[in-house]
Formats: sequence, structure tokens, C-alpha cells
Amino acid sequence: MKSSSFLKVVALAMPLVLTSCISHKKAVKEETPKSLSVEQQEQKDLMERVKDNVQTARFITSKVKFSVEVGPQKLTLTGNLKMKRDDVIRLQLMAFGFVEAGRIEFTKDYVLIMDRINKQYLKAPWMQVDFLRNSGLDFTSMQALFWNELFKPNPVIIGKKVAASDTTATYTTLESGDDMIIQLNEGKMDYSWLVGRKDASIKMANISYKDRFNPDNSAQLNWDYDKFQTVSGKKFPTKHAIALTTAKKDVKLGMTLNYIGNDTEWETRTEVSNKYREVTVDEILRRFMSL
Repeated sequence: MKSSSFLKVVALAMPLVLTSCISHKKAVKEETPKSLSVEQQEQKDLMERVKDNVQTARFITSKVKFSVEVGPQKLTLTGNLKMKRDDVIRLQLMAFGFVEAGRIEFTKDYVLIMDRINKQYLKAPWMQVDFLRNSGLDFTSMQALFWNELFKPNPVIIGKKVAASDTTATYTTLESGDDMIIQLNEGKMDYSWLVGRKDASIKMANISYKDRFNPDNSAQLNWDYDKFQTVSGKKFPTKHAIALTTAKKDVKLGMTLNYIGNDTEWETRTEVSNKYREVTVDEILRRFMSL
């Protein structure tokens, strides 16, 4: 595959990864009622079982096969996924199976996107990207999607103050055959997770944003998890199918993980060489979105 094709994968994947998370807004405080009904007790038990399935490994590393589909365009390539709990998520896109063509790195403090072929990069705090800042997205929420976990929407930062949490928002559950649906609704945002009734594993996360005043701003993310494998005593999905639907574009990203391990021998922060040219947030995002 030509180098330009690998760069397209980086460009096509980033709007999906970033835009998919415009959904995180206000923090939710769960309150356990003093006296629970049978239905409430079942919901509480399900939530506990889901939490018991949370991966205990501190590191997860894997070879990855990527597929990206935007309209008639479809690209595939290989790469690596490296994650350290509560610290970093890194995706490396490889050319010819051994040359790194691009890198996407998420930490608590910044988002880093590197184009190694053209020696360009973007490194910016989460809060410097307007649509990420306004949605309240942070590293913790992104980590939950990659690690197959429930998450709680985060506080929206207004100016230099954090908006008060909406303590009225609560999780609800619905029966769906052999599965259960965990839901959370907040204003224009709808969150839902499809959970196996027997094993309490998260099979799907769905996040939708509906703007009735401007439907073109509406978007929906669907993240399916499949092919679970035991990692550090807990089941972890090796197949991720991610679909982002907007008024302008449908994007599909597939990740198949192979040779999952817990490698700790790698640097968790990328140092950018002074040979690279830094581009602005607006410049790189405009380039991605125009593809």
C-alpha cells in the first residue's frame, strides 16, 4: 500500500475517534434508595455484576488489524494498540507491516496526532479543542470506550467553572430478550449499553446527540464488542466495530486485536522531534473533516 493510503487512514479515523465522543456532558451521581423495589434491586445487581467485569490489568497491548470505511472508500492496514490504565491510549498505524506511518496518542493532559511521513503533528490539551471542551469529553470517557466499560458523562466546563452535576439523572434498565439495556438520558444526549443478562458483559455502547433545532448537528455512535477473550482473569473484547452516523457522513472503523498481552516495556509518552512541523488544531481538524 502506498504511503498516501496510510495517511488517509489516519485522517479518516480521527474524526470518528474524536467526534464519536461529543456525547459526554454532566456527571451523574448514583443514589441508592433506602428501600428498593424488586425491579430496582435487579437493576442494582446488574450494575454490580457489570462493574465486577471491569478489566483488572494495568497494561493491555495488542497487534491490531484496522479497517476504515467512508462511503465507497475502504482501507485496511495493521498496527499496534498500547494502553496503560488511567494513563495513556496509543494507536500506531504501520506501513508495510513494520514502518510506523502515523500515531494517535491520548493522555489525561493532551491529544497527540502524528503524521510521520510528512513530519507534521498536533499536540493540544483536550480543552483547546472547542467541540471536545464544550462536550465535557476527557480521557476517562475515552478510556471507558476502549476498555469496554460503563462511563458517566462528565461535568461541562463553563468558563473557568464546572457546571453543577444533574443529580436527577439515573440509570434505567430494559429487558431485551437474553440481554438487558442500561440507559441514561440527559437533555439532547441518550446513552445506552447492551449487556448480557447471564454474564453481564457489555456487548454494545450507543450514544446519540439530537438537536431538533439543527438536525445537521445530530450524530450517533455505535460501538459493538465481540469475540471476548480472557485477559488477566477477565473477559476482554478482541473485535470492535465502531460506526459514526452524522448528517454529512457515515464512518465505520473496525479493530481486530491479536496476540493480546500485558507488555510493560514501552515508553508511555511520545517525544516529538524538532524535525516535525506543528500544525494548529483548526488546521488539522479542517483537513480531516474535509476528506
